[in-house]
Amino acid sequence: MKALLLSLLLVPALVLAQAPVIEISGANFRPLPLAAPAPVVQEGADKKSAQTFDSAFTYDLTASGIFQVLDRAGFTADAKEGMTAGSINFSRWADVGAESLVKVSLAQDGGALRGELRLFSVATGKEELKVAKDAPAGEPRQLAHALADALYRHFTREASPFLSRITYVRKAGANRDVYVADWDGMNAQALTKGGTHILPTLSPSGQVAYTSYRKNRPDIYVQSPGGEAKPLVTEGQMATGIAYSPDGKRIAYALAEGESAQIYVASADGSGAKAVTDTPYGLNTSPTWSPDGKRIAFVSNRGGSPQVYVMNADGSGVKRLTFQGNYNQTPDWSPRGDLIAFTARDERNAFDLFTVNVDTGKVTRLTQDQGNNEEPTFSPNGRLIMFSTNRNGGAHLWVMTSDGNNQVPLPMEKGNWLTPDWGTAPASKESATAGVR
Repeated sequence: MKALLLSLLLVPALVLAQAPVIEISGANFRPLPLAAPAPVVQEGADKKSAQTFDSAFTYDLTASGIFQVLDRAGFTADAKEGMTAGSINFSRWADVGAESLVKVSLAQDGGALRGELRLFSVATGKEELKVAKDAPAGEPRQLAHALADALYRHFTREASPFLSRITYVRKAGANRDVYVADWDGMNAQALTKGGTHILPTLSPSGQVAYTSYRKNRPDIYVQSPGGEAKPLVTEGQMATGIAYSPDGKRIAYALAEGESAQIYVASADGSGAKAVTDTPYGLNTSPTWSPDGKRIAFVSNRGGSPQVYVMNADGSGVKRLTFQGNYNQTPDWSPRGDLIAFTARDERNAFDLFTVNVDTGKVTRLTQDQGNNEEPTFSPNGRLIMFSTNRNGGAHLWVMTSDGNNQVPLPMEKGNWLTPDWGTAPASKESATAGVR
């Protein structure tokens, strides 16, 4: 497993005011040592909200893969130190190895919780970023994700995954229920209650499509959080593995009929369905779109064992992409376009995660000797991969960088969580559009 390929660059002063930019490329990276003391609780804010905020904010920074979040137990600075450069003893922060210092204050005014973030360079003592954002008073996690996103954007010049949403299945007894949640698995909302509902996926508009046995046969339904489920694909013996095109205008899915399963492409409402594979007695499943919507990767056993293939969205130009291993499945195409993550069964019958470079065919192993690891899904910016693992018993959702580093569990309660899918919809309009003031 290779180290995270990042390099810390200094951008010319005339371009970005000498702000350090973490560019995720190159080979000379070490995570940026960042000190993030507990937020300062000001007028109107309560300690419980501050603790909830702090938990979400710290998790975002830790899981991002670009920061080395320093242990607060080693901090030597005065706990009552202020928020401005003139009130901070930067030598104390240098003593603990911090290169950047981020301070947050929380205040509540009526129904709004306000957070102010200030970022300082420890070496120069200069303030590099000042951001203020609001969220409803009862949603400190939303505020935490918005401020963490602002910090991430400052260092990378791209959107973080912290405002995105995920969907997944919770297994409880004989039931398989679909949930939608914030990117870290929190603020979860159940879309189904009882029965068997599997393989959910988030559309760009925030709807969730999934295979359901609610009528004692596997059909695909679509549902908005808080809304009713509507049938989308009810043809064939089994409809599974739905995937939305990046623009949300088309869907791809697998339809089983007789002894074969073929990939179909249709409009997002299910109309105009057309088979784009044709392998009698062959199984073609698990479609995933390229970020430009022009190609589809999928799994097929046409060569004798399940392998990952790529084709044009109309079914032409089929090309086999994986040749190692004899059981490769659940591909997910990175939004950056370069990699496809997939699950493979190794020689010990354990499931692990790999990526394959779309252009070169190079395969990189991401997990090993840590139980079974399955069902990878890329973050909207392609920098992280979420997956299901049983390494600690049961099935839990974890996240890691796209090269397999910095593997951490989502902060969810114990349970059996399966088949995550990472969408692009923001957590809310407020957090997505909150501005810098």
